[in-house]
Amino acid sequence: MTHYDADPAQMQPQVPVAVQILTIIFFAGFAISVSIVAMALFGVIGIALAALFAWQWGRMRALGGTTPVMRPAQPAPPISTGNASFDAYRDEVLARLEEEQTQFQDFLARLRAAKDQTEFDAFMDQHAEAAPQPQPLALKAA
Repeated sequence: MTHYDADPAQMQPQVPVAVQILTIIFFAGFAISVSIVAMALFGVIGIALAALFAWQWGRMRALGGTTPVMRPAQPAPPISTGNASFDAYRDEVLARLEEEQTQFQDFLARLRAAKDQTEFDAFMDQHAEAAPQPQPLALKAA
């Protein structure tokens, strides 16, 4: 089995049993108390909250549920198709596209810098025209 075919559940770190038990106890205490107070004060909203908590209870990983683990998004590595020629071609095309993307981003950065320089030069020209010109001092002949 390649690393691409690994089961995601096996790749996740195991949570200690003590942490799982505490999670269940705290969630149950919170869910029950909030549901009771909400039912007493708001009626239907309390029933909706109780249903939401029950649904969340079934999703808890500690109880065998499938609560998704939030991880930073990373591009998935390409899965082998079994055709070495196609895989090599695909890898070459992807590498070329990444290089073109880098070149395009560099081009955009240079374009922005040139535009900024042009705008700055125009500002300086306008500022120079608007500034009062110093008058030459006339020397008196004594």
